[in-house]
This record gives sequence, structure tokens and C-alpha cells, in this order.
Amino acid sequence: MLRRFGSPEVLEFVDKPLPHLKDDEVLVRTRAVSINPIDFAMRSGTGYGYSVFKRLLPLILGRDISGEVVAVGASVQSFTVGEEVFGALHPSVRRGTYTDYAIVSEFHLTQKPKSITHEEASAIPFAALTAWRALKETAKIREGERVLVIGGGGAVGFAAIQLAVAHGCQVVTFCSSQSIDRALAAGAEQAVDYIAENIKLAIKGEFDAVLDTIGGLKTERIGINFLKRGGHYVTLQADARSTVFDILMVPGVSDLFGMKNFNYYCYYGIDYSYAFMESNCFGLEEIRDLSEAGRLYIPVDRTFPIAQVKEAHEAKEKRKILGKVVLEFS
Repeated sequence: MLRRFGSPEVLEFVDKPLPHLKDDEVLVRTRAVSINPIDFAMRSGTGYGYSVFKRLLPLILGRDISGEVVAVGASVQSFTVGEEVFGALHPSVRRGTYTDYAIVSEFHLTQKPKSITHEEASAIPFAALTAWRALKETAKIREGERVLVIGGGGAVGFAAIQLAVAHGCQVVTFCSSQSIDRALAAGAEQAVDYIAENIKLAIKGEFDAVLDTIGGLKTERIGINFLKRGGHYVTLQADARSTVFDILMVPGVSDLFGMKNFNYYCYYGIDYSYAFMESNCFGLEEIRDLSEAGRLYIPVDRTFPIAQVKEAHEAKEKRKILGKVVLEFS
């Protein structure tokens, strides 16, 4: 449990009774959860974390989950006790998945792909749903389009490459040298080392959509210049105020973000959008089917028992582990 912001040391193990299941909720025995960047923002309160999550304290971290159904609410018809499921929670949910038994809306779950383990399954939903919403719902990618993924080495970028390829798009990415081979194996037609190569010279042609998982003005300027007029630029790194409005679903949009969107449309003729993860049963089912078919995966670099959650957070934050980290439950 997280009662206050801080270093991994603020994380506590506590015994709490399970709340009563609502009609549309599912009780899941947790087998594995993955660590996402949002977990660090929620725990540390740095960046947008303080503004967004202060009102949710105390809370339980964890957005992804893979496990087994233990009980279902009165109106749940999609799942039965004993069934293996996986899914992801919305960022605003106070009770997360770093817990032996998680309570999840049935609309945020689907059947776990049978061909992969709980550890492998838990690495997928939050990152893949973030990419799915950015590409499918926001950029509205279509077969035959060209898509540029900025940051194809991270979990969201890597999922985005696979999703765009699965939808018949031509995909180019730039990422670190360690991720080049992995991005190409996932289906990218070109993967550029952003440190060793000149991106503007290495990448040719224009794109229908750009997904920016990195953010920052320098990266944004590069990405904008690769877009066709009428194209879609989708960033996952909006300013803190619009993040608060959107994640907490407060009516309205930040003036700063709205003006930026308007300016890009006027000067470049493009649609500039911010996307964040939002559970979608149709997206999750599509992700499940692609995973089952071996067309979407996110490699797990290291697993820790849940008892070592503090060590896992520290190792990931200090970049001792570059890839995906998963917490296992006995």
C-alpha cells in the first residue's frame, strides 16, 4: 500500500479485508503484475504524479494483472470461477493490482492467452492498450498507411510497432541501439539508432501518423516534420494540466494543450493529440487474439517475487534493468 509519496521505502505490506464485490466486478487471484512507468509517478509524486494522484491516497499500486477468477459479481456473465484472465486498470483506480486478490471490472478483463504464462501475460495489457488507443482510436490508422513510432524500444512503442504491422501499416521507428534488432523482428521496416544516426537523413518520406512515446520539444519537432498534411501526431507526454483533466476525467481541457493543438492545425495542417491508456474490452480482446497468434508480445527481462517489490522498483528506476519487470505472486 502507498500512504504517502516517496522512494520505494514508502511501500508497505498490509492486511486489509476485501471490499464487497459490485455486480459488474470480478475477484481475481493475482499470479503476476508488471511494473509500468505510471507506478513510479504514483509512488514518487514527481512530475504529474503529485497533481494527478494526491487525491487518491492511500492507494494500491499496479495496473496490469494476470490471474485466476475466484468470484464474480451478480451481473457478470463473461467469466466463470477458475478461468484464467488478464487485463489492466484505468490510471484513476485507487485499488490496484499489487495485491493477492484484485477486484477488477469485468470490462477491464478478458481470457488470458493460453499460449503464454501469467508472467508473460501480465507484461502486455497496460502498454498494449496505451498503444491501441493512440493508434486505433486517436490516429485512426488504416491499412497501407505509414506509421512512425518514436521510442520503439519501450513497452508501449514495441507494442505499437506490432499493432500497426498487424493492421497492415508500414512502420518505421527510432530507438536505442539495444532495441534495433528487436524492433525489426517485430515487423518494423526500418529501425534507426537515434544516437548513432542522423534521424532526419536516415528516415525518408512522410508518414500518415506519428506516435511519440518520448516527448520533449526536440523530439516533437523532428516528428512533426515527418508528417503529411492531414496526418495525426499522437503524444503520450502531454503537459501536467491536461494529464490531470484527462486521467481524472475532470470536464474541460487545459488551455495550454488546447492552444497547442489549434496552432499545429493552423501552421502544419495536422491533428495533434494526447493519448493515455483507457481500458477497452474490444481493444483488449484484439490484443489477446494477436498475442495468442504470436503476433504481439512484450519481452520480460526480469521477475521478482512480490515480497521484493521495493528492490524491483529501485532496480528499474535506477535503470539497472532496461526492459520489462514483472512481480510474481505465489
